Amino acid sequence: MTELLVYAPGLRDEEKVLQLGHQMDMLPARYKLDAPHDMVYFEIDDPNRVTLKQFSDLFENIGLQARFVGQIPTNLRRGDVTDRLV
Repeated sequence: MTELLVYAPGLRDEEKVLQLGHQMDMLPARYKLDAPHDMVYFEIDDPNRVTLKQFSDLFENIGLQARFVGQIPTNLRRGDVTDRLV
């Protein structure tokens, strides 16, 4: 199991919480919500079925910016394409 902690300012809004619940149907993960602190704790049983980009997109779809807390598991980074500037 892989764990991921996300801080998403504005998540304490009740409408955003409902939208998050609907968006979670698309990801193979369980989540626990700490709305007063705008935090979401994810438990991912099969990290090969999901990427970090999918989590970012989930929050963007409901109008929030995901800020990942702590070290991001390497198995979630696959598929993310970045170019080094300079």
